[in-house]
Amino acid sequence: MQSTIAILPGDGIGAEVTREAVKVLRAVEQKFGHDFALPEALIGGAGLDAENDPFPQQTADICADAAAVLLGAVGGPKWDSVPTESRPEKGLLRLRAALGVFANLRPVAPHPILSGASPIRADLLQGVDIMVVRELTGGIYFGKKERTADSATDVCTYTRPEIERVLRIAGKLAQGRKNKVTSVDKSNVLETSRLWREVTEELMPREFASVELEHLLVDAAAMHLLSRPADFDVIVTENMFGDILTDEASMLAGSMGMLPSASLNEGSVGLYEPIHGSAPDIAGQDKANPCATILSAAMLLRLSLGLEDESAAIEAAVNTVLSNGLRTGDIAAKGDQVVGTAAMGDAIAAAITA
Repeated sequence: MQSTIAILPGDGIGAEVTREAVKVLRAVEQKFGHDFALPEALIGGAGLDAENDPFPQQTADICADAAAVLLGAVGGPKWDSVPTESRPEKGLLRLRAALGVFANLRPVAPHPILSGASPIRADLLQGVDIMVVRELTGGIYFGKKERTADSATDVCTYTRPEIERVLRIAGKLAQGRKNKVTSVDKSNVLETSRLWREVTEELMPREFASVELEHLLVDAAAMHLLSRPADFDVIVTENMFGDILTDEASMLAGSMGMLPSASLNEGSVGLYEPIHGSAPDIAGQDKANPCATILSAAMLLRLSLGLEDESAAIEAAVNTVLSNGLRTGDIAAKGDQVVGTAAMGDAIAAAITA
């Protein structure tokens, strides 16, 4: 049976890293005897340039018919002067809304061999295995916006059902991990955070009694994420806080180029993407690290297609290539063999089929 995975390269390095992820998916096909349909579609600035729309109707149709979506990155300075409602990032927000994905999962588990690539002391990285669950379709990113020449307003709104459904994702994940959830908010200042904490204190003991619950204000969480990262298991938080904290957490792994993500809805269809941006400064130079996108493809196979062995094969191949000393520039240390985007993808694909 053929499975359709929509490929949205997007902008900047997006085309380069998704190309390598497709290469790896083809290797999985060969190794395990699958048949993947991998149609490509435009999004972001690429959609604006070709269709004057950051989320063209053809892209929406392809994604609607797919079992899952793999995204590269969107945006870049080329489109900075575009009106707000048409910016590349609006295409991403519309894609998330179209798929109904409300929970963004970002695993942070530094590879021991890459400890030298992180600015954090190696002893603090031992045992770090964090899953950040970020609410994705509410909050300030989706609230009402107003702008005049001299003022601007962004409204942050959350409802009880929005908070409850993402808490349930976090609770279920914790039950299969270390049984601990850290809820991050700013309840000493924000009404939305006060509601968030109130709902959390009601739901978690009622539905996940065995799970240890910890509350942290977002500023304290930012500090503890770097000073005691091994103490965290599952972190759950609202949209903007999750966006910021996961970029910070990427430093635990040494580079944003190593961190994948999955955005899930109530069903099996998901949106999978690296947490990094379009990096226009290195686009087209064969320098981008494709590992985050390749690992996002592994998450896609596991969570949307139910292919555990195939997902594990990709993760093992990435580990093998890193253990063999291959590095892209962002994670390279003295003495490492530095390779380009395509060579890293080739090596990982070869490790799967070997």
